[in-house]
Amino acid sequence: MDKRMGIKAGALSLVIFLFLLGIWQAATLPAEKAGGALTEYEQLMGKSAKKSDGMPTPAQMGQTVMKHLSDPFYDKGPNDKGIGIQLAYSLARVGGGFFLAALVAIPLGFMIGMSPLLYRALDPFIQVLKPISPLAWMPLALYTIKDSATSSIFVIFICSIWPMLINTAYGVASVRKDWLNVARTLEVSIMRKAFLVILPAAAPTIMTGMRISMGIAWLVIVAAEMLVGGTGIGYFVWNEWNNLSLTNVIFAILMIGVVGMALDLLFGMLQKFVTYVE
Repeated sequence: MDKRMGIKAGALSLVIFLFLLGIWQAATLPAEKAGGALTEYEQLMGKSAKKSDGMPTPAQMGQTVMKHLSDPFYDKGPNDKGIGIQLAYSLARVGGGFFLAALVAIPLGFMIGMSPLLYRALDPFIQVLKPISPLAWMPLALYTIKDSATSSIFVIFICSIWPMLINTAYGVASVRKDWLNVARTLEVSIMRKAFLVILPAAAPTIMTGMRISMGIAWLVIVAAEMLVGGTGIGYFVWNEWNNLSLTNVIFAILMIGVVGMALDLLFGMLQKFVTYVE
């Protein structure tokens, strides 16, 4: 039954995809004809003014995708790097900030979840800092750190810490009292109780927080790289917009979506791996 449902869902997705391609083709066909006539006129008049390449057709978009993916790691200078290199820079910054956030959020979340007193003491600070946009920290980070790449990692750290912290604290506080009572009866040490009882029980909730944090981090890095420039997929989008290349901008948007989906699927698999059935 599940297999048949998967086949039907895949077929429906293909139909929707082809339908959207048809709409795209129909919408861009008049612009393509007008763009071609304008280009011939400019060539006739000897004009070479820089203008946008216009909204691409599906065929043009396919050619752009093949061109970028055929050589994703070329490096021809500061403003001309392959999409693979740009994504690698972005993923490295996201990974650095995310890892640092996990080092802080998960242990602190454990302590908050196990101590109602610590929860009450830290809750006002969490409630004040959590709603602040991560990009609002960027000017302060640039002023104090004085390095754009490190500032981007700091912004990822800020946006990643709160979902992990809150979910970890909630998962630890929600562990069944029966299990804790059994550990107390067996006189299990605090460290053994934390690693052998609380951590396995809270792992699905912790992984949910990490999954949410990764999604937010991937959203934020694009905007952060647009602000600081240099390298990364966000800078690639902004640079191609300045070059008036809508085709490359759309390609970058597609790559952002594909990588974001891959990251979410990865954490989804990890979440299933640590989820237990009672």
